[in-house]
Amino acid sequence: MISVLVAACLVAVVLSVAVGSVGIAPSRVLEVVAGRLAPWALGRVEGLDDQIVWEFRLPRALLGLVVGAALAVAGAVLQAVVRNPLADPFVFGVSSGASVAAVAALTLTTGALAAVSTPVAAFVGALVTTLLVFVLAQQEGRVTPNRLLLAGVALSYLLSSVTSYLVLRSSGTNQGVGPVLSWLAGSLAAATWSDLGVPALVLVASTAVLVLLAPVLNAFLTGDETAASLGVDVGRVRLGLFVVTSLLVGVVVAVSGSIGFVGLVVPHAVRMVIGSDHRWVLPASALAGGLLLVLVDIGARLLLAPTEVPVGLLTSVVGAPFFLWLLRRSGRSGQ
Repeated sequence: MISVLVAACLVAVVLSVAVGSVGIAPSRVLEVVAGRLAPWALGRVEGLDDQIVWEFRLPRALLGLVVGAALAVAGAVLQAVVRNPLADPFVFGVSSGASVAAVAALTLTTGALAAVSTPVAAFVGALVTTLLVFVLAQQEGRVTPNRLLLAGVALSYLLSSVTSYLVLRSSGTNQGVGPVLSWLAGSLAAATWSDLGVPALVLVASTAVLVLLAPVLNAFLTGDETAASLGVDVGRVRLGLFVVTSLLVGVVVAVSGSIGFVGLVVPHAVRMVIGSDHRWVLPASALAGGLLLVLVDIGARLLLAPTEVPVGLLTSVVGAPFFLWLLRRSGRSGQ
């Protein structure tokens, strides 16, 4: 499964770079990339193809891979921690927290300050929302999965209202709402190489830590009492896992905008294929999430070409029916 996903991701990235208003053969794409990576051995390709592939399309494809992977890993962790297949960063409120903070930075600051403050604000918003959900979910000093999910959904609605207010407020300024609405819809169009460094580093480091904690995540699936009997400090570990997921979500929302349902659809689909062992669920979810977002981004560019559809809209079109199916399935099973 992992090998197939790795191969599929490589093919999808090459296809994403090749497809566009100016078509480039996949062999030419590989030639450009090879020339950039090893110019002393293979010779660098000059001209328009080099500029299109290396400066515009490859950063976009790789950012889609990173963003999709981060959202899927965060979703897999949240679903394990709250023992609910309906949990994901979007439903749980973490994405909403990152979004409202980032929109505040976009609408209340200008120029270079907005560019610098938006990623920081997105992470802080995700972290604060996570801590608020954790606090609101406590009852008599204990935190239950159902209360966590309900608190997340409630905060998500509240923060969405705040975001709407900020958008309406910005409509009365010279800045306008165009950039904010485009960001809220989720897009990879403005991707550059500078956008990749921090999200990729956070993704690799967080996923490595989470894979090491796979036995703990497996224990959470059995229930808090069983996990505690196995020596897990349930409250402290759960809070730590929430901080890691907020970091993952915050850094990717800052560069891609709000993209929903990836963290819901992918981990659940992966578990249906390979089971619930997080030693395999986490890396498989990362690869499948990246693959899904790269493919959706290709569709976003081709669906109404030359007009580009925001990628967040397409993930919602895919994710919303899947969410309703999960909801109906959970109701039948009495969960």
